[in-house]
Amino acid sequence: MLKIAGAAAGAAGAGAAVTTAPASAAGGVFAHPGLLHTGADLARMAAKVKAGAQPYTAGFARLTANRHAQSTWTANPQATVYRGSGTPENYATLYNDIHAAYQNALRWHVTGDTAHADTARDILNAWSAKLTGLDGSADRFLASGLYGYQFANAAELIRDHDGFELARFQKMMLNVFHPLSEDFLAGHNGAYITNYWANWDLTNIASVLAIGILCDDRAKVDRAVAYFKHGEGMGSIKNAIPVVYSDGLAEWAEAGRDQGHALLGVGLMGTICEMAWNQGIDLYGYDDSRFLKGAQYVAKWSMGADVPYTPYTRRKGAPGIWSGTETASAAAAVDPAMARPIWAMIANHYTKRRGLDAQYLTRIAARFSPEGGGGDYGPNSGGYDQLGFGTLAFTRARATAAEVSASPTPSTAGSGASESTAGSTEPGAATPSSGTSPLGGKSGDLAATGSSDLPAWTAATGVAALAGGLLLLRRRGRARRDAEQ
Repeated sequence: MLKIAGAAAGAAGAGAAVTTAPASAAGGVFAHPGLLHTGADLARMAAKVKAGAQPYTAGFARLTANRHAQSTWTANPQATVYRGSGTPENYATLYNDIHAAYQNALRWHVTGDTAHADTARDILNAWSAKLTGLDGSADRFLASGLYGYQFANAAELIRDHDGFELARFQKMMLNVFHPLSEDFLAGHNGAYITNYWANWDLTNIASVLAIGILCDDRAKVDRAVAYFKHGEGMGSIKNAIPVVYSDGLAEWAEAGRDQGHALLGVGLMGTICEMAWNQGIDLYGYDDSRFLKGAQYVAKWSMGADVPYTPYTRRKGAPGIWSGTETASAAAAVDPAMARPIWAMIANHYTKRRGLDAQYLTRIAARFSPEGGGGDYGPNSGGYDQLGFGTLAFTRARATAAEVSASPTPSTAGSGASESTAGSTEPGAATPSSGTSPLGGKSGDLAATGSSDLPAWTAATGVAALAGGLLLLRRRGRARRDAEQ
């Protein structure tokens, strides 16, 4: 691991069609429930499962089989959650409880069994009564992002349930999770802004957006949308998807890193788009449906097909401390069996809500159906990065022509910069979007560059170290706990 200023490196850094959003974010009224699931979505799930319709029943069977979805789950709240090497890590306690709350809440909406709602309520109340801080290495920013958006989604599902301390939970989200997420987007832990791969930004965009909706905070929603469109970090859409090809696909930058991180990024961006859509903001269609092109690229590549890759170089380190560059020169090798519960939501939006052709999304969603959730994709934290159960939650009927032509009322947030599409008319040619620039931030444990995995990336993906500073790298003896972040 790279050590900067004596700090340890952090971990390397998704019945009837409801087409229009239930409320307009631009109009000043938030829809509730309105994060990953609307009231119409929840009603559809319940009706389809009651009728025994497939694939809903298969998706619901995966939910009921998950150990987190049982009403006997008991919370284990902590005052401080730590994530990152060199700290008394206990973050697994948090993500297990979050997934238990979410799964029980979802099960309640499908079955009407209040025992599951009570369990979800008790978990969330226990944490809001005790949690006061997130700490650790720079991995604390992964905790604020991943668990911030997931916690908000669990709470949104039971926000009106009897006995739920919504105001106290909102206070926890605003005081514990949001400050870290916003600090990362504003300062990137004092590092060069390209030091962190896109997933670090995407987790925290998702967190700020979800907290804004949960807490009816317009400024936070606007901030998340603006960063998604025009942020300088690698997680904004034109930096995460820097090249658009003439065949309708668009390069996912982290495809040059490895498959797991690319899948995580697609899942996170899809989560952001879905939450925004449910508040009347169309990020799915932003910049000529750039996300569709990037998701199709990752889907095709993940199924083992060849995709083009334009070499991508990023600057690493921190001003005045260390500097280097790293180039991803080719798309990494893939395992076609690698599964994440991310595809049903994205495929159903583009093919059913919008009536668009998305052959690779359709194929990969079918391959991994029915989707499970946290706990079904391995025991480490990467298996809990998405809330999942997309087959149950997002399968929908094809929209009518009138529904396809409709769209949510767009928000004006973040619309000050150009929204032109990068592309080319020459076969195989590409136009990268504009480069990023440094952004100041707080100093401290600047080491969380994701560089601890560099030897593996170099062997597997052609990532080359171009600066002498990278010679400082060494691998820590113990294995990485969760390479997915």
